[in-house]
Amino acid sequence: MGRNLASLLTDSAARLPGRTAIKLDDAELTFAQLDGASAHLAGLLPEHGFKPGDRVGVMLPNVPYFPVVYYGILRAGGVVVPMNVLLKEREVAYYLGDSGAKLLFAWHDFGDDARPGAEAAGAELIDVVPGAFEQQVGAAAPVTHLHAVADDDTAVILYTSGTTGKPKGAELTHANLAGNALTKVETLIRLSEDDVILGALPLFHSFGQTAAMNAGILAGACLTLLPRFDAAKALGIMERDRVTVFLGVPTMYNGMLAVPQGERPDTSSLRTCISGGASLPVEVLRAFEGQFGTQILEGYGLSETSPVASFNHPDRERKPGSIGTPIRDVEMKVVDEQGADVPAGEVGEIVIRGPNVMKGYWQRPDATAEAMRGGWFHSGDLAKVDEDGYFFIVDRKKDLIIRGGYNVYPREVEEVLYEHPAVAEAAVVGIPDAQLGEEVGAAVALKAGADASCEELQGWVKERIAAYKYPRHVWLVPELPKGPTGKILKREIALPVREQT
Repeated sequence: MGRNLASLLTDSAARLPGRTAIKLDDAELTFAQLDGASAHLAGLLPEHGFKPGDRVGVMLPNVPYFPVVYYGILRAGGVVVPMNVLLKEREVAYYLGDSGAKLLFAWHDFGDDARPGAEAAGAELIDVVPGAFEQQVGAAAPVTHLHAVADDDTAVILYTSGTTGKPKGAELTHANLAGNALTKVETLIRLSEDDVILGALPLFHSFGQTAAMNAGILAGACLTLLPRFDAAKALGIMERDRVTVFLGVPTMYNGMLAVPQGERPDTSSLRTCISGGASLPVEVLRAFEGQFGTQILEGYGLSETSPVASFNHPDRERKPGSIGTPIRDVEMKVVDEQGADVPAGEVGEIVIRGPNVMKGYWQRPDATAEAMRGGWFHSGDLAKVDEDGYFFIVDRKKDLIIRGGYNVYPREVEEVLYEHPAVAEAAVVGIPDAQLGEEVGAAVALKAGADASCEELQGWVKERIAAYKYPRHVWLVPELPKGPTGKILKREIALPVREQT
């Protein structure tokens, strides 16, 4: 038999029962309390018709109830289906219906969409209401043992937000997730029980779930939660709780840089920061490290890879702009359309093989076969590898702009825009064009109090890169649309009316 992912919690509870595991402002749960609560949660499940192997939806924000429910489901032999708390009724119904989940734990504030969505899918909703939920869970008989599982048994189904078609559920096994958390602890972040991690990334997302929650629980570290990211609040928590590790996406680093230096709390306890989820502009990395006196280690991964696949390792040379080298036991390379390796310095698609790669897409054998061609997971990300084996993301394959037969990689154009002193955020997208097929467009949000015209920004880029790459269309927006982790969602960027064809 294999190791149940919930053993991350039970092992740490046996070793460090009185240590604080989870914190939200004044509320704290020790490892023993979290372990006990998850045992009662496991006992509650059969009262609602649950059987081992059943899928269970979890629609909770970053509150202590999330790990209670998560590890309770795993403990009982269930499969966790984490769901974005912002899902609407039809999306809730799809996630539950597609996964076959008959039970959904949902935060009380999201009942307007969760309840009808659950009803449409024929699933029972359990409202998570502070106070009442403790009584409900506490009344159930605790399950003190862990349900036996095989390493290849599915622990979590993470739905990936594909740019086309309906989301697919990536089946991540107990071994996938436990192994990725262990690598994080031992070789990447090098976590210990003395660390305090700021949990600003949503726990329903793969990055926050593995790198913050599972890795933190495994290490015996304290995870201090922030339900909704706010830069000033995040910096305040860093000072209050003496946070040592911060994990975030590029927009979070941008947000903290925007807090005036004279108003920033004391963040000197920070020893390392991790960035993932999207490419971190080099200008943002340099500015943050310079102003906050800490290092940012950039990594890369996908829901399908549990999620971490490569990293700027703390004991090796770090290259700004690079996603580093493959993590322990993982292989990565870049290939052409025919699957052949491409030479160093040339662009190809990242493919990945290793113990972190998903079991497959839930009930999608065709999609699984397409993604796993030749035994390698095809990421859809374009990259180059240098002579030292460091990977540099060029762009998403789907984001590539082909302008008059020339390839334009949006990230390259975005990097130049981020160098402009007035630019806070930028996203470069392809705009349909009758003559060229696609034209280059850029949506830009300026820093507070900054001023720059579209013509100035266009000229700035034109001076710095090849003529076919600079954006012929630039428009200013108050802010760019973002997903739950703060990742910019290019597919939701509205083009100005004159740009639509």
